[in-house]
Amino acid sequence: QVQLVESGGGLVQAGGSLRLSCAASGPGRTFSGLHMGWFRQAPGKEREFVAGITFIGGRTHYSDSVTGRFTISRDNAKNTVYLQMDSLKPEDTAVYYCAADTSVNFARELESYDYWGQGTQVTVSS
Repeated sequence: QVQLVESGGGLVQAGGSLRLSCAASGPGRTFSGLHMGWFRQAPGKEREFVAGITFIGGRTHYSDSVTGRFTISRDNAKNTVYLQMDSLKPEDTAVYYCAADTSVNFARELESYDYWGQGTQVTVSS
């Protein structure tokens, strides 16, 4: 079992930045052996993949809508994954979720992820 707790959300003006953090805890699979992902869900929309980072090599993956603006990173010593969000737009407004995947291969699909945080609200005003 892995517990995930997000933090760092809030209200920011368009063009601004936020940094989300996700701390992992609990027994079982070690953090360094987990693929980690960030997803978001806007009101009335389905939850979508935003960014992910592999457990081997720390390879990063991004959705087209955030490429060049968001950066995902991980600190295995602190059991934490981060999402640096720059040049924020009103359409980035959503609840952002951290998720952990115990699979061998990295995936962007929600169904692949085994553990989820409770989410943190990000609101970008125009």
